[in-house]
Amino acid sequence: MTSIDPRLAAALATQFLQWRATLGQGATRIGWKLGVGDRERIGDELAIGHLTTATHLEPGAAYHGGGAGDLRADAEVAFELGRDVDPNDPADAAAAIAGVGVALEIVDLARPPDDPVSVVAANVFHRAVAFGPFQPARPADGIRGRLLVNGRTRASAPVPAADELAGRVQAAARLLGAMGERLEAGDRIITGSVVQVAVTVGDQVVADLGPLGRVDLSIQP
Repeated sequence: MTSIDPRLAAALATQFLQWRATLGQGATRIGWKLGVGDRERIGDELAIGHLTTATHLEPGAAYHGGGAGDLRADAEVAFELGRDVDPNDPADAAAAIAGVGVALEIVDLARPPDDPVSVVAANVFHRAVAFGPFQPARPADGIRGRLLVNGRTRASAPVPAADELAGRVQAAARLLGAMGERLEAGDRIITGSVVQVAVTVGDQVVADLGPLGRVDLSIQP
């Protein structure tokens, strides 16, 4: 079995207890989020968070952000897996990708927590996610992602290369395997922020990844 930083293993073990409790309360599994920022990085590894129907929103729905401290919207490339991934062969993960699309994630960066172990244990800032349609193709290189707030482009950035994104999924497969879990058929994986902006109550937010599609949410009290 692959060994990982014991601090990351402890943080994921704590997070997975909450994940299993959420599933036990009636939510269903959607997949995983990948965190590649400095605030969630433990050693040289990316971070993993879980996604369930408890925080899944349909396109055009409202996220109710009352009491949030520092809301941000992330435009991200999303993958959908067509089959299970062998946890002993993370390289199998790239071949398992059956669909690609756009995701809009809402996160709350308010402190605390502000140390990486606590951030991962608390599901890597995650609050909500919405997906656009998936298409059976690899993302082309050279795409730019945009976030529009109230009809205006607030920020844009290039989408990482397809091979880099697939490498992140492979890393996730390896980490999950080390924790006794695996990527499964039907899992949706959001691969890390392409571009991020601050949002507040009353905003209408659109994540636009060009040929990969677009998806919107509103921020409500």
